[in-house]
Amino acid sequence: MELEDLLKRDRIIRVIGFDDAPFIRHAGNPVGVAGVVCAGTRFEGMVWGKVAPDGWDATEILCQLLIGGKFLPQLHLVLLDGICLGGFNVIDLPLLAQRLERPCVAVMRKLPNFIKIEAALKRLPHPDKRLEIIRRAGTIYEYPPFYFQVCDANPETIAQILTKLSDRGNVPEALRIAHLIGAAIVKGESGSQA
Repeated sequence: MELEDLLKRDRIIRVIGFDDAPFIRHAGNPVGVAGVVCAGTRFEGMVWGKVAPDGWDATEILCQLLIGGKFLPQLHLVLLDGICLGGFNVIDLPLLAQRLERPCVAVMRKLPNFIKIEAALKRLPHPDKRLEIIRRAGTIYEYPPFYFQVCDANPETIAQILTKLSDRGNVPEALRIAHLIGAAIVKGESGSQA
């Protein structure tokens, strides 16, 4: 069923939200990634994986966590907390949407500062390639309090869905819980900034 139909019929929308766990920069250790499955705002399950800090494997790891698993057939939408995991391990949003055969959305809390991003990327190998993958994700849509890039779905529909998926504050519940779990696993307790 299409996302627009789910909205019109007021059906429950199942999503997975991915966020990386806190990590120490330049330590070289793999970075934990929590994927939280929610039906609307209700927690239903999770996956856990690891990506290389500032690496190139984020898109592939997210695919490995879902393809062939029990959650993907149930999902209507994939949410990401930003377009990168583990620093600047950039997710190829169109490729992720194509491989998972689901709309994919990179949600941001505010508009990114591309001047700062480009300066940070210059400290890493292949900055132009990373920037190209970020740009491939497309237009950043503004539907305050939400800012996002989306592949394979209508931005207006996504803005409505993000509102339905948010219980407290301006973050969809799947992303909020993924953030809390990642922090708890690494630090022993979750933080207040979800």
